[in-house]
Amino acid sequence: MSAKQIVAGQPTAGRPGGGLRLFQADWLAPVASILGGLLLWELFARFIIRNPLFLAAPSDVAVQIAELLGTGELQKHMAVSGAEFAIGLVLSIVIGIGMGFVLASSSIARKVAGPWIACLYATPTIAVAPLIILWFGIDIWSKVIVVVVNAVFPVIINTEAGLRATDRKLLETVECLGASKVQLFWNVMFPSAIPYILAGVRLAVGRAIVSVVVGELFGARAGLGFMLAQASEVFNMPRLFAAVVVLAFAGLVLTTLAQMLERALQPWNRV
Repeated sequence: MSAKQIVAGQPTAGRPGGGLRLFQADWLAPVASILGGLLLWELFARFIIRNPLFLAAPSDVAVQIAELLGTGELQKHMAVSGAEFAIGLVLSIVIGIGMGFVLASSSIARKVAGPWIACLYATPTIAVAPLIILWFGIDIWSKVIVVVVNAVFPVIINTEAGLRATDRKLLETVECLGASKVQLFWNVMFPSAIPYILAGVRLAVGRAIVSVVVGELFGARAGLGFMLAQASEVFNMPRLFAAVVVLAFAGLVLTTLAQMLERALQPWNRV
């Protein structure tokens, strides 16, 4: 390794602690940002608002979360919401990739389904959730349907865009080598569309979390959205913010996992 590469800051196997410093650089800014935000929140709640009916301090929220964990109530709500989220997201990914392939392969399908996808994608979750709860009841499957209805469209749109963006010259070259339609899809089109699909999945994760909460607000027996609604009815701010913090933390973890999956499937695209 040359001296210029060392000066430029490129990681080398011979530099002791290089990997540790890189890890610290990756995590220092996010951790400092979160801690700084929590400190500002604490000071704002304690010395400016000074009314627990309007804003709970992070310390009070932490105590509330600890109490809910101790009684097992938080785990119960998290399990219900987690099941609704996981089932709905998996179905959204499977349906979205399948429909994206159909739309990318058929101009007739694009013309027929395009207006419906555009309309439903722009429809707010809060507009369709009450109807779905009314039609399918307040059990888990109504929330799963709410998730699918709202999370499937980013996957459809990004999958179609990724498949249609495949290099035509590359497709023609592989066809000239005698590849079948199936081989063309699995070996060329699908790998080329992976960055688009993963971007759609990351968007779907956020929409799925919102959909679970909205669905539970309109009708549920348990879940973080149900817990949030109950707390708001009695102005229990620590409990309300406990649900919000858990949802925000879940979103952070799921987004991080999606980014890790993206890096694992695209080792050539690490920036």
